[in-house]
Amino acid sequence: MAERFKTGEKAPENGTYEFVGLVNESNGNANAEEEKNIELSSGDTFPPSQSNKDAAYWKKSN
Repeated sequence: MAERFKTGEKAPENGTYEFVGLVNESNGNANAEEEKNIELSSGDTFPPSQSNKDAAYWKKSN
């Protein structure tokens, strides 16, 4: 399984990261299509979901 990163953690490298799901799944796991991929630089902080500001999981895109 690919390594997951959580809101508040630092990106280990530059790249595109894909939304995996919300940390608190009871809030649903829907994210708008334009929010599913983010560009981060090494050291940038993983953001929360833009839609509902909940903590999210991200993984590096291939």
